[in-house]
Amino acid sequence: MFDIDLWREIFQSINKNRTRSLLSGFTVAFAILLFTILFGIANGLQNTFAEAFVDDATNSIFINSGKTTQAHKGLQSGRWIRFKNEDFDYIKEEFGNKVEFITARLYRNAQASFRNEQGNYNLRAVHPDHQFLEKTIIKEGRYINQNDIQNRTKVVVIGRLVDEDLFVKTTALGKYINLSGIQYKVVGVFTDDGGDNEERLIYMPISTAQHIYGNNDYIDQINLTYNPEMNYDEALSFGHLITKKMKERFSVARDDQRAIRVRNMAEGTKAVGQMTFGLSVIILVIGFGTLMAGIVGVSNIMIFIVKERTKEIGIRKALGASPRSIVSIILIESILITAIAGYVGLLLGVGVLELVGPDLKAYFIKDPGVSNSLVIGATVTLILAGAIAGYLPAKKASKIKPIVALRND
Repeated sequence: MFDIDLWREIFQSINKNRTRSLLSGFTVAFAILLFTILFGIANGLQNTFAEAFVDDATNSIFINSGKTTQAHKGLQSGRWIRFKNEDFDYIKEEFGNKVEFITARLYRNAQASFRNEQGNYNLRAVHPDHQFLEKTIIKEGRYINQNDIQNRTKVVVIGRLVDEDLFVKTTALGKYINLSGIQYKVVGVFTDDGGDNEERLIYMPISTAQHIYGNNDYIDQINLTYNPEMNYDEALSFGHLITKKMKERFSVARDDQRAIRVRNMAEGTKAVGQMTFGLSVIILVIGFGTLMAGIVGVSNIMIFIVKERTKEIGIRKALGASPRSIVSIILIESILITAIAGYVGLLLGVGVLELVGPDLKAYFIKDPGVSNSLVIGATVTLILAGAIAGYLPAKKASKIKPIVALRND
């Protein structure tokens, strides 16, 4: 392998047969280029789907109330359905281990100020489990805990952008902010992968908000995550069961779609999973079809190369070259061309994805890319295919008697 004369001979052969070498390399490079682009686009689509669920747990269920549209059990249509703490407790107790995390929500707007800084922010009053439903990341301090709920503590957890807006010259942790005339202690600062809107929120204990904003036990929404061990069908059935139970609890007609609304993330997750799977199958078929075309192309070229060099092989044998050395020089030349062309194809494919990647966001393709291991595997497959395709005819040609090889046209 490290024989200088052997490598000099290989490069001389490549230089002498430039057209043949370029055709071999182009076949491999184009196959790897197309393979890289196809799988890069597929990964970009998967990134888009993953980003759509980055802000919430994928096993979430959101329960909302509204106005009835149908009369039912002697009750008129147009009734407003309002949840209370007892409804939250009912779901928590009724479904037991089917529920992983559960929280209620109460929505308010608040004018927040600290010293000379102020701003308007959305306020969410929640239970401690809300942190896991929203995938909230605590940057400093802590989140709301059960003691805050029980004691109606006047504490808040603020988003990163609220921190940057109000606490320009100091840290927020441990300070008191004014929310519409009431002082609350900042016990935590959080970040959220959902983006700026999610990081411009303020969280407080739901019991505190209920006491201060109306002195009642009403809640706006109930959110939960189902047991992650459930499969898609079980999760969907669980969502339907919640809908049925809640409609029965509030005497709502079964086909009334507005009074009790249950949004189950399993529906979207299943649809996305099916779409992603279908897309992956299509890309695999096209990608490996391209790879197979490259393998066939390389194989045909190798067979042609060996046939073209039959007379050269005869001269080598007449000069005393062993069959093994003849096969080796052909295989090394094939592997060298394929490896270089594969690397060029990889660079071109990655370059194309980098160049057009920003423009593809308009088509819901985010950060298209492909793992090096996948493309290297495809390149190695082409190299092996070329080596095998070249070995068989080269082995056969190496056994031909010199006089026969020299007569070959």
